[in-house]
Order: sequence, then C-alpha cells, then structure tokens
Amino acid sequence: MIGANIRDEQGGGMTTPGDRGQGVPIQPVDPTRAMVTVATYPEYADAQRAMDFLSDNNFPVEHSAIVGTNLRMVEQVLGRMTTGKATLYGIGAGAWFGLFIGLLFAIFVPRAWLTMILTAVLIGAIWGAIFGAIAHAMTRGKRDFTAARSLQASEYGISVSAQYAEQAQQLLARLSAQPLTT
Repeated sequence: MIGANIRDEQGGGMTTPGDRGQGVPIQPVDPTRAMVTVATYPEYADAQRAMDFLSDNNFPVEHSAIVGTNLRMVEQVLGRMTTGKATLYGIGAGAWFGLFIGLLFAIFVPRAWLTMILTAVLIGAIWGAIFGAIAHAMTRGKRDFTAARSLQASEYGISVSAQYAEQAQQLLARLSAQPLTT
C-alpha cells in the first residue's frame, strides 16, 4: 500500500494496516542504505513475480524494493460529461448515501424499517440529483469530460541492499531460466 504505513507502538517500527492486527513490522526506507538494482522488467507483474520468487527462496525481502522509473501520469478520457450524466451520477451517489443513512436509522426502528430505508434512498437520490446538476453547471463547461488517471512507469527494477545483491542476482538468474507458466 502506498503511503499507508503506521508507526508501531512498541518500538517505532512500521506496520501495515492490512495485516489485521498481527503487527507485522516492516522497515522504514533508509536513505543511507546503499541499494543496487539487480534486475529490471517492463511490466510490474514481472517485477512482482521476481520478488515473489525471491521470497519463496528465503531471500531477506525486507532489504529490497520494487522501483518504478520514468513515471508518467496518464489520463484516459472516458467520455463527455453532460448535465444529464452529472445528474445521473448524483442520483447514484445520493442513493448509496441514502441507503447508508437508512440502514443506520433502521437499526433503531423495530417496525417499518423497510419504509425507512426506501425513504432514505429516495431522499438521497433526489438531493444527489440536485447537487450533481448544480455542481456540473457551476463548472461552466471548463471540464466537460470524465477521465481515469493512472501513474505508469516505463520499467520496474528490483533493488536490494548492496550486501544482498549477489545473492539476489543468483536467485533471479534461476528464475529467468524457468519457463513461464500461466
């Protein structure tokens, strides 16, 4: 996870929030630690496969990183945004929010809980439609399209601490000798 590291209360180490309370420590990035790139790959999946291979062969992966180079931001245009589409998106977002609020209120209503949920969804959809249309109108045509942004690298390198570089190169040489399995 990018930027999702949390300080561990015990010793100032780092843990990942996705480990469900197991507190698996990870090492913070140390800029003084000399890193050596031992392999590069055109696709992230290939670099991930190589890192997994290192891990499977008991390589100390806590001394390694996958580094993307030559980064570029790509914005894929998905289509034209109109007031009608903005209103429809607003209806959807408002309905989801209404469902959430309706479910919260339904916890406290012993009877007619279904009516409570449906009413909240309807009110949320109406307000979502209003706010979606107003928000789009306020842009005055400055950005009349929808897009998805992504960060892409031209290549991905496996970097390891200098003291482990030779071991990593030997293991990765074995990986490149193996046939690809899908």
